[in-house]
Amino acid sequence: MSGIYIHIPFCKQACHYCDFHFSTSLKKKKELVEALVTELELRKEENKGAVETIYFGGGTPSLLTAEEINFILNAVYENYPVGEHPEITLEANPDDLDAEVLQELANSKINRLSIGVQSFFEEDLQLMNRAHNATEALQSIQLAKKYFDNISIDLIYGIPGMSDERWQENLAQTLALKIPHISSYALTVEPKTALKKMIETGKVKPVDEDRSKAHFEILLATLEEAGFVNYEFSNFGKPGYFSQNNTAYWLGKPYLGIGPSAHSFDGEHRSWNVNNNTKYIKSIQQKVVPAEVEELSEVDRYNEYVMTRLRTQFGVNLQEIKTLFGEKLALYFEKEARVFFEKELLKEENEKILITKKGKFLSDGIAADLFYVE
Repeated sequence: MSGIYIHIPFCKQACHYCDFHFSTSLKKKKELVEALVTELELRKEENKGAVETIYFGGGTPSLLTAEEINFILNAVYENYPVGEHPEITLEANPDDLDAEVLQELANSKINRLSIGVQSFFEEDLQLMNRAHNATEALQSIQLAKKYFDNISIDLIYGIPGMSDERWQENLAQTLALKIPHISSYALTVEPKTALKKMIETGKVKPVDEDRSKAHFEILLATLEEAGFVNYEFSNFGKPGYFSQNNTAYWLGKPYLGIGPSAHSFDGEHRSWNVNNNTKYIKSIQQKVVPAEVEELSEVDRYNEYVMTRLRTQFGVNLQEIKTLFGEKLALYFEKEARVFFEKELLKEENEKILITKKGKFLSDGIAADLFYVE
């Protein structure tokens, strides 16, 4: 087992762009936390080695108390062999991070914070319906640095109305704070979200893909100049600060997903828990994990390998494809990749096939074109 992901499905309010599973009611928080611990106990036999990473995602994990976080972590340590120096990440919103909370987190086993800033500008935060304001975004990081060294922040680009200049100011503010890791994503319009409806009714301008591409190019140039490594399409780290949790995912290592809607992967199967808090709690109380399981074919695993590796600095290795999936799929990849070499969207470097700078913004589309379809 490489990692354990723990889904905390609660938020203070719904962000307009979010389509993750969460609830704005905290009434079942105590029952849910108890269910998470029970699921950890129920699934300990699925473990296949030392746990290297533990990741609290959501939702908003910083809505948990330190006591609740420690209760869950103790269950992990009691039921699983944990490595000597695991990376233990907590996603947090700026408005939850005051000095008292940060002190309590620093006294726990949490050793990495991922802070959902998204923007340092009030108009962007209001458009996205974030629970924090621009002042809290800045102050939370300044305060967090007194307690944690390993900090990541999230930023969103391509927001309607965000000029290139405002995006550059966001990045300048980030660099001034000397944060060692940045995750940055293009704003996407998901079905059944408030943002989708607001665009359809004309309350918000549509997302401009050309603007998003321009912002991504600014992001690449700015962070590269500042000494960050773009080790995955959306992730930038200073050496020694790459996310171990995310890296394990992109390298295809197994992980256990705990909580409603959480996904798991063991190398051959993918499973996902029911995305309903009440159904999840009731099932776990009956000692039944409410999950659907899919067995991955060789082609499924090949396609996932191509998709994840092409987003990263690790790239695709033809010999590895041959070893994992056979010569037929290795020859298929080599043949289909030629057109992207000709267009200078792929390159070969140290026996790895990588996306070029020119191709980075198109990486998901390139990967999809390289999938094997039976």
